[in-house]
Amino acid sequence: MKKLLFSSICALFLTAYGTAQVSTETTIDEKFAELIENSNNFKGYKVVDTGELTTLQNLTSKRIAELKEEIAASKEASLAYKQKIAKQNTDMEALEAKLNQVTAEKDAITFLGFPFSKTSYKSTMWGIVGILILALALFIVRFKKSNVDTKEAKKNLAELEKEFDSYRAKALEKEQRLGRLLQDEKNKQMKLAK
Repeated sequence: MKKLLFSSICALFLTAYGTAQVSTETTIDEKFAELIENSNNFKGYKVVDTGELTTLQNLTSKRIAELKEEIAASKEASLAYKQKIAKQNTDMEALEAKLNQVTAEKDAITFLGFPFSKTSYKSTMWGIVGILILALALFIVRFKKSNVDTKEAKKNLAELEKEFDSYRAKALEKEQRLGRLLQDEKNKQMKLAK
Protein backbone atom coordinates (compact mmCIF):
# COMPACT_ATOMS: atom_id res chain seq x y z
CA MET A 1 0.00 0.00 0.00
CA LYS A 2 2.82 2.40 0.91
CA LYS A 3 4.67 1.50 -2.30
CA LEU A 4 1.57 2.18 -4.37
CA LEU A 5 1.00 5.52 -2.62
CA PHE A 6 4.66 6.49 -3.06
CA SER A 7 4.60 5.50 -6.74
CA SER A 8 1.40 7.49 -7.31
CA ILE A 9 2.84 10.59 -5.64
CA CYS A 10 6.06 10.29 -7.68
CA ALA A 11 4.08 9.92 -10.93
CA LEU A 12 1.91 12.95 -10.04
CA PHE A 13 5.01 14.97 -9.12
CA LEU A 14 6.81 14.09 -12.35
CA THR A 15 3.72 14.91 -14.44
CA ALA A 16 3.32 18.25 -12.68
CA TYR A 17 7.05 18.86 -13.08
CA GLY A 18 6.90 18.23 -16.83
CA THR A 19 3.83 20.46 -17.26
CA ALA A 20 5.22 23.23 -15.05
CA GLN A 21 8.56 23.12 -16.81
CA VAL A 22 7.04 23.54 -20.25
CA SER A 23 4.74 26.40 -19.22
CA THR A 24 7.42 28.19 -17.16
CA GLU A 25 10.09 27.84 -19.82
CA THR A 26 7.67 29.11 -22.41
CA THR A 27 6.84 32.01 -20.13
CA ILE A 28 10.50 32.87 -19.59
CA ASP A 29 11.22 32.62 -23.33
CA GLU A 30 8.16 34.71 -24.09
CA LYS A 31 9.20 37.29 -21.49
CA PHE A 32 12.68 37.54 -23.04
CA ALA A 33 11.18 37.91 -26.53
CA GLU A 34 8.65 40.44 -25.23
CA LEU A 35 11.40 42.34 -23.38
CA ILE A 36 13.54 42.51 -26.50
CA GLU A 37 10.58 43.57 -28.67
CA ASN A 38 9.39 46.22 -26.24
CA SER A 39 12.84 47.66 -25.64
CA ASN A 40 13.87 50.86 -27.42
CA ASN A 41 17.00 51.40 -29.43
CA PHE A 42 19.36 54.11 -28.37
CA LYS A 43 22.64 54.55 -30.23
CA GLY A 44 22.85 50.85 -31.15
CA TYR A 45 21.89 49.71 -27.68
CA LYS A 46 18.63 48.33 -26.44
CA VAL A 47 17.04 50.21 -23.63
CA VAL A 48 15.07 47.90 -21.38
CA ASP A 49 12.29 48.86 -18.99
CA THR A 50 13.45 48.12 -15.47
CA GLY A 51 9.99 46.95 -14.40
CA GLU A 52 9.94 44.33 -17.14
CA LEU A 53 13.54 43.39 -16.35
CA THR A 54 12.65 43.02 -12.67
CA THR A 55 9.63 40.89 -13.60
CA LEU A 56 11.87 38.71 -15.76
CA GLN A 57 14.41 38.50 -12.97
CA ASN A 58 11.73 37.51 -10.46
CA LEU A 59 10.31 34.96 -12.87
CA THR A 60 13.78 33.52 -13.51
CA SER A 61 14.59 33.44 -9.78
CA LYS A 62 11.28 31.75 -9.09
CA ARG A 63 11.98 29.18 -11.81
CA ILE A 64 15.49 28.58 -10.47
CA ALA A 65 14.05 28.05 -6.97
CA GLU A 66 11.48 25.62 -8.39
CA LEU A 67 14.21 23.74 -10.24
CA LYS A 68 16.33 23.59 -7.07
CA GLU A 69 13.34 22.16 -5.18
CA GLU A 70 12.78 19.63 -7.95
CA ILE A 71 16.47 18.69 -7.92
CA ALA A 72 16.36 18.30 -4.12
CA ALA A 73 13.21 16.16 -4.39
CA SER A 74 14.82 14.09 -7.14
CA LYS A 75 17.93 13.65 -5.01
CA GLU A 76 15.78 12.55 -2.07
CA ALA A 77 13.88 10.12 -4.28
CA SER A 78 17.15 8.87 -5.75
CA LEU A 79 18.61 8.45 -2.27
CA ALA A 80 15.46 6.61 -1.15
CA TYR A 81 15.71 4.33 -4.18
CA LYS A 82 19.42 3.74 -3.52
CA GLN A 83 18.66 2.88 0.11
CA LYS A 84 15.84 0.61 -1.00
CA ILE A 85 18.12 -1.09 -3.54
CA ALA A 86 20.88 -1.45 -0.92
CA LYS A 87 18.38 -2.98 1.52
CA GLN A 88 17.10 -5.33 -1.19
CA ASN A 89 20.69 -6.31 -2.06
CA THR A 90 21.38 -7.01 1.61
CA ASP A 91 18.18 -9.04 1.86
CA MET A 92 19.08 -10.88 -1.34
CA GLU A 93 22.56 -11.71 -0.01
CA ALA A 94 21.03 -12.97 3.23
CA LEU A 95 18.54 -15.08 1.26
CA GLU A 96 21.34 -16.44 -0.94
CA ALA A 97 23.35 -17.36 2.15
CA LYS A 98 20.28 -19.03 3.66
CA LEU A 99 19.62 -20.82 0.36
CA ASN A 100 23.22 -22.05 0.23
CA GLN A 101 22.93 -23.26 3.82
CA VAL A 102 19.64 -25.04 3.11
CA THR A 103 21.09 -26.56 -0.07
CA ALA A 104 24.15 -27.75 1.85
CA GLU A 105 21.92 -29.21 4.58
CA LYS A 106 19.73 -30.84 1.95
CA ASP A 107 22.74 -32.34 0.21
CA ALA A 108 24.28 -33.51 3.50
CA ILE A 109 23.37 -36.51 5.60
CA THR A 110 24.43 -36.93 9.21
CA PHE A 111 25.68 -40.45 9.87
CA LEU A 112 27.12 -41.44 13.25
CA GLY A 113 27.27 -37.76 14.17
CA PHE A 114 29.36 -36.79 11.14
CA PRO A 115 27.98 -34.84 8.18
CA PHE A 116 28.47 -36.53 4.80
CA SER A 117 27.56 -35.37 1.34
CA LYS A 118 25.01 -37.60 -0.35
CA THR A 119 27.56 -39.00 -2.79
CA SER A 120 30.08 -39.91 -0.08
CA TYR A 121 27.25 -41.32 2.05
CA LYS A 122 26.06 -43.48 -0.85
CA SER A 123 29.63 -44.60 -1.55
CA THR A 124 30.15 -45.44 2.11
CA MET A 125 26.86 -47.32 2.36
CA TRP A 126 27.48 -49.32 -0.84
CA GLY A 127 31.01 -50.05 0.41
CA ILE A 128 29.58 -51.36 3.70
CA VAL A 129 26.96 -53.38 1.80
CA GLY A 130 29.72 -54.82 -0.43
CA ILE A 131 31.83 -55.75 2.58
CA LEU A 132 28.81 -57.36 4.26
CA ILE A 133 28.02 -59.33 1.09
CA LEU A 134 31.65 -60.53 0.90
CA ALA A 135 31.53 -61.44 4.60
CA LEU A 136 28.26 -63.32 4.04
CA ALA A 137 29.72 -65.17 1.04
CA LEU A 138 32.81 -66.07 3.09
CA PHE A 139 30.58 -67.22 5.96
CA ILE A 140 28.48 -69.36 3.60
CA VAL A 141 31.61 -70.94 2.04
CA ARG A 142 33.08 -71.66 5.47
CA PHE A 143 29.74 -72.99 6.69
CA LYS A 144 29.48 -75.35 3.72
CA LYS A 145 33.09 -76.48 4.21
CA SER A 146 32.46 -76.98 7.92
CA ASN A 147 29.23 -78.83 7.10
CA VAL A 148 31.10 -81.11 4.68
CA ASP A 149 33.86 -81.65 7.26
CA THR A 150 31.25 -82.38 9.95
CA LYS A 151 29.43 -84.89 7.75
CA GLU A 152 32.73 -86.56 6.89
CA ALA A 153 33.74 -86.62 10.56
CA LYS A 154 30.35 -88.14 11.50
CA LYS A 155 30.74 -90.74 8.76
CA ASN A 156 34.27 -91.56 9.93
CA LEU A 157 33.05 -91.70 13.54
CA ALA A 158 30.21 -94.03 12.57
CA GLU A 159 32.66 -96.30 10.72
CA LEU A 160 35.08 -96.15 13.64
CA GLU A 161 32.29 -96.95 16.12
CA LYS A 162 31.23 -99.84 13.89
CA GLU A 163 34.82 -101.13 13.78
CA PHE A 164 35.16 -100.59 17.51
CA ASP A 165 31.89 -102.45 18.20
CA SER A 166 33.09 -105.25 15.94
CA TYR A 167 36.46 -105.30 17.68
CA ARG A 168 34.81 -105.24 21.11
CA ALA A 169 32.52 -108.08 20.14
CA LYS A 170 35.52 -110.08 18.87
CA ALA A 171 37.54 -109.19 21.95
CA LEU A 172 34.63 -110.21 24.23
CA GLU A 173 34.19 -113.42 22.31
CA LYS A 174 37.93 -114.08 22.47
CA GLU A 175 37.96 -113.26 26.19
CA GLN A 176 35.04 -115.58 26.80
CA ARG A 177 36.71 -118.33 24.77
CA LEU A 178 39.98 -117.84 26.62
CA GLY A 179 38.07 -117.73 29.90
CA ARG A 180 36.42 -121.05 29.03
CA LEU A 181 39.73 -122.53 28.00
CA LEU A 182 41.28 -121.35 31.24
CA GLN A 183 38.37 -122.78 33.21
CA ASP A 184 38.68 -126.04 31.29
CA GLU A 185 42.39 -126.19 32.10
CA LYS A 186 41.69 -125.40 35.73
CA ASN A 187 39.09 -128.13 35.79
CA LYS A 188 41.56 -130.57 34.21
CA GLN A 189 44.20 -129.65 36.72
CA MET A 190 41.80 -130.19 39.55
CA LYS A 191 40.78 -133.54 38.22
CA LEU A 192 44.37 -134.56 37.85
CA ALA A 193 45.22 -133.38 41.30
CA LYS A 194 42.52 -135.49 42.84
